[in-house]
Order: sequence, then C-alpha cells, then structure tokens
Amino acid sequence: MIIRDAEPVDVEEILHLIRELALYEKAPHEVTITEQTLLEWGFGEKKFFHVFVAVLEEKVVGMALCYPKFSTWKGISLYLEDIIVTEKYRKSGIGSRLFEKVIDYGKKNGYYRLEWQVLDWNKPAIEFYKKYGAEISSEWLNGRIILPEFQFPDKN
Repeated sequence: MIIRDAEPVDVEEILHLIRELALYEKAPHEVTITEQTLLEWGFGEKKFFHVFVAVLEEKVVGMALCYPKFSTWKGISLYLEDIIVTEKYRKSGIGSRLFEKVIDYGKKNGYYRLEWQVLDWNKPAIEFYKKYGAEISSEWLNGRIILPEFQFPDKN
C-alpha cells in the first residue's frame, strides 16, 4: 500500500469514499458535491484543499482531505475534513498512515495546529484520535448557515 497525493484521475474513487462515509454516518442524502466540484477546488486554478489517497493493488481504498484555516489567536492551522477508509480495509492501519501523512504535511508547511471534528457517537474514531494524544473537546458547539438559503432576519 502507498499513500500519495491525489490526482485528478482519483476523483471518482474519492467521491465514492465520501458517499460511503455519508452512508456510515446515516446521511447519504447530504452529499451534494460532484466530481466537477472536487476537480475545480482540489486540482484546478482555485485549488483550496489537499487530498492524500491510500492505494492498494491500484485501487484507492482510503483518503484524507485537509485545507488551511486561520485562527485569530494562533495563526495558520490545518483542518482535517475527513479521513475515510473503505469498510473492507478499516482497522488495517490505513487510517493511521493517512493521519500521520496529514500531520507530516502540516509540520512541513508550517501550520501551527491540526484540527478536526468527530461525531460524539463515533467511539472508534474518538479512540483512534486519542491514541495520538488528541484533545477531544465537548466545550465548543458547531454553528452553520447554508448560504444560498440564507435570508437576513428582520431588523424590527
């Protein structure tokens, strides 16, 4: 197995992994991203995120997607959106290799910290991150607005 930077030819398999994760998280209907969007924002002129893939027998079996964010207190940080390993290969060390690749990428590129979210019911993932000495906070709550649907509240 090798861990490498993703290439545009990997996008179909990356999207397949994203859909597999959504199914695991009981939210397959939430995936609206397309191959075109992944190509544009991950490999085009607007490159915003970086993806590493785990390849076994010429097939992508895992991925880690990360991108920069900025902390007003600490400076540049790296955000890990997802680590996904296809079900057949979970608990085989692929997730660890992907996570370590993201950590190395962050260190080499001068990021102050690595951040991510994990669902409170996903005990295997929580235990995975704790093995690395990760701080799992229950103090912060997530906020979200869907921008195309957003309307400003009345100011009465």
